[in-house]
Amino acid sequence: MRAVIQRVSQASVTVEEKCVSEIQSGVLVLLGVEEADTQEDVNWLAAKIANLRIFGDEKGVMNVSVKEADGDCIVVSQFTLHAMTKKGNRPSYIRAARPEQAIPLYEAFIHQMEKVLGKKIGTGIFGADMKVRLLNDGPVTLIIDTKNKE
Repeated sequence: MRAVIQRVSQASVTVEEKCVSEIQSGVLVLLGVEEADTQEDVNWLAAKIANLRIFGDEKGVMNVSVKEADGDCIVVSQFTLHAMTKKGNRPSYIRAARPEQAIPLYEAFIHQMEKVLGKKIGTGIFGADMKVRLLNDGPVTLIIDTKNKE
């Protein structure tokens, strides 16, 4: 799994001109699922994101997690995170999982994030043409890949 995590002051997802998710302070997670991903990747990534210390403490130092800050979360599926661009100018998405494998793992990740954060989280709609708006706070943007746990 590959995730782009953005600390946001606000974020929303719109599908066909209808807002399907909206949050204030928290994290927007763009999530790409690849064929080799398993429930182990889901569990590790959800725990990592929930506990990343990317919010300011009373001194303004990034020392508080979204969980500790009681922040909100939106998770949006994004297969393009697994694009391969080595050859030519047209990205290849061959490493991205097909919907029959990606949807259950995407849903498992959502449920795991809700479990870890102890609250309902927002989502996009898998496979839909989504418009994602965000006000990146900081800006703080991190990229995590479960196959390269750095």
